[in-house]
Amino acid sequence: MKFLQEFREPKLAQEYQLAIARIITKPWQIMEICGGQTHSILKYGLDQLLPSEITLIHGPGCPVCVTPINLINQAIRLASESNVIFTSFGDMLRVPGSEKDLLRVKAEGGDIRIVYSPLDCLKIAQENPQKEVIFFGVGFETTVPATAMAIYQAFQLQIPNFSMLVSHVLVPPAIEAILSSPNCQVQGFLAAGHVCTVMGVTEYENLAPKYGVPMVVTGFEPIDILQGIYMCVQQLEKGEAKCENQYNRSVNKEGNPTAKQIINEVFEVVDREWRGIGLIKNSGLRLKNKYSQLDASQKFDLLVKNINNSESKECISGEIMQGWKKPHQCKAFGTLCTPEHPLGAPMVSSEGACSAYYRYRNC
Repeated sequence: MKFLQEFREPKLAQEYQLAIARIITKPWQIMEICGGQTHSILKYGLDQLLPSEITLIHGPGCPVCVTPINLINQAIRLASESNVIFTSFGDMLRVPGSEKDLLRVKAEGGDIRIVYSPLDCLKIAQENPQKEVIFFGVGFETTVPATAMAIYQAFQLQIPNFSMLVSHVLVPPAIEAILSSPNCQVQGFLAAGHVCTVMGVTEYENLAPKYGVPMVVTGFEPIDILQGIYMCVQQLEKGEAKCENQYNRSVNKEGNPTAKQIINEVFEVVDREWRGIGLIKNSGLRLKNKYSQLDASQKFDLLVKNINNSESKECISGEIMQGWKKPHQCKAFGTLCTPEHPLGAPMVSSEGACSAYYRYRNC
């Protein structure tokens, strides 16, 4: 626990609480963009520790939650095929599609395997040449380098029975979409430290002054978050709007050049639908034409057409992920919608806001 416990030190947390209370003079609304930060806030009761003038708004920082319903349904359709081995990270198996989830497909006999790295799928494909192996590529910029490397290696090794269903999304365009909305209530941001570890902070340095909103790149432990809030409140009280880096033990200005190089080699930026939110321009990634034969949506085009993409009418996950409402304000929360029977992805994902409220603050 060395190098971790000091970021959970109660005495230091109290000192930050007092420091924030000393400088705050008016109400402020701050959004943490990452679902991992949301879970830390709820788990350690940081929102209850802060002065009443601060309202924390939970953002769309859960890639599982924002994966569009049409891609979930495509995944379910492909995983149901008898000649397919469908691979995924474990948190995607319980995400509800229009009619069922991947776990139900597995129970019905589908060959669905949880992997810890997309590179594992290449070995599976080589060991099962008579099967089509598909990986569900989901995540923010944090997980994209490993996905890109799997695509690059599959291309170099000419593995014919491997492909990828891609649903990677980008954080800065989502922040810009939130700030551009006429319903925006956000006055400051805690940016996701792990995303910036890969991509650096340049985009946030441009966004902060453009919209007049301070952005603090922040880690995930209680002291990280409290320090990030303190830095954000300092700017708000001074009328400043710049990007600061609280998470400097992991993040530098340029990010990881090697990771960005492989991302740029394999992917290109496209407009992307976000579940519950809608289309956000330049917020997604797809494979470049050079690697299009590894795109499962194209490879199995006839299988994934004309799918019913209806969603639950009771679920308000879009309003929650944009910060307009809190999970407990949903009429279905904890009754019709639970982790065992979720109506929307934020209740089942390990980073979902609804899951955090159900687990730590069952209102």
